[in-house]
Amino acid sequence: MELMKNIFFNTDKLIENSTVKISYTGRFFQDGSTDVFIHYGFGLNWDNVNEIQMERTELGFQAEINLESSETFNFCFRNGNNEWDNNNGQNYIFNLEKPQNELIVLDDEPVSLGSPRKLRKSYLWSKKIRLAVYKLITYLPKIISGNYKKKNNIKNEI
Repeated sequence: MELMKNIFFNTDKLIENSTVKISYTGRFFQDGSTDVFIHYGFGLNWDNVNEIQMERTELGFQAEINLESSETFNFCFRNGNNEWDNNNGQNYIFNLEKPQNELIVLDDEPVSLGSPRKLRKSYLWSKKIRLAVYKLITYLPKIISGNYKKKNNIKNEI
């Protein structure tokens, strides 16, 4: 997913406490820099600041980053000559989303999806009803018109 020009993530959403792969094809990739670092932190105050070297690939410079629990993910890029790509002094800032807990099951919580036997029976009945409706639609007009002979009988008559 491209969130900004020349910056790509391997996911649609940036979610707290997850790992994301970031690809950078900006100025430093285009000018042939060999060493590029991503300088990043979290929240409005740039908490837990870190910097790691990115790996050069055909798709740009790439790095995997563990996103912490925070409101924003902030970063900028630096090359080996200590030149910065910081979005014209504004840095690259993306909101982090909370993980969805609806599908997480805790061990002490009982879970009921209904009886498997009842689910199986309702599935079988729906299949039977669909088959009956198909047969009615297909064969009822033939029976009414009298054109219900098998094809094999037609060949034998010729």
